[in-house]
Amino acid sequence: MSSAFPGLGTLINVAAITVGAVLGMLVGHRLSAHTRSVVTDCLGLVTLLTAGLNAIMVTDGSLAATVGSGAPLLIVLGSLLIGGISGSILRIEDRLESLAGKIQAAVGRKPGSKAPVEHEGAETDSSARERFIEGWMTASLLFCVGPLTILGSLNDGLGRGIDQLVLKSVLDGFAAMAFASTFGIGVLLSAVSVAVVQGGLTIAGVLLGSVLPDAHIAALTATGGLMLVAIGLRLLNIKQIPVGDMLPALIVAPLLTQVVISLR
Repeated sequence: MSSAFPGLGTLINVAAITVGAVLGMLVGHRLSAHTRSVVTDCLGLVTLLTAGLNAIMVTDGSLAATVGSGAPLLIVLGSLLIGGISGSILRIEDRLESLAGKIQAAVGRKPGSKAPVEHEGAETDSSARERFIEGWMTASLLFCVGPLTILGSLNDGLGRGIDQLVLKSVLDGFAAMAFASTFGIGVLLSAVSVAVVQGGLTIAGVLLGSVLPDAHIAALTATGGLMLVAIGLRLLNIKQIPVGDMLPALIVAPLLTQVVISLR
């Protein structure tokens, strides 16, 4: 499918996420707490499935052929360690929580409104903020990591069509609906994350005129897959892993892959 202009695929993707999130929020408040908990568990399981499909890229043939058979696992490990240490030093998780709290407060505040009166069973500010952050980070990572995101956006910028992004838009729209029914407006904010990430990749495709090598994409996808595992564990309340601190790993992975290639 040809594109009328670079970036059309990303616009369609953002629109699909926005519509899906709005629909999810409209029906979400009608669900009981138990039903929302079941939905969250289902999302956690599907996230783990998506994580496995992405993480298996560590065995990708192009990556092994480019960096050597023993290097892919070390690249993923190194990316997570370097990215995680860097992120913890920069306190990315804490900063994201602070930023998300401010955005949530700004979005939820109405002119002339008074502070809500707390009552038994009401959602506290801290739990609401945690739910907002969880929805934003989970949806953003799920929508922004993967071969469809990278290849689709780059191919859009190169004028090679938007077929991959159209497919991704359909998948993301339904996922956004499911996530927003549980996490609310935080999922809607992930549309901004998608616009920034995919928009940047589309611009990169326009400027560079060439796609990212398959080996680099495989390393990035595998690293992102393990981060999705962490998200899945958080959704299932197994372990609250600071995924935000690991975000630099997504930048480190292709860079580390290039370093290994240069040293061979």
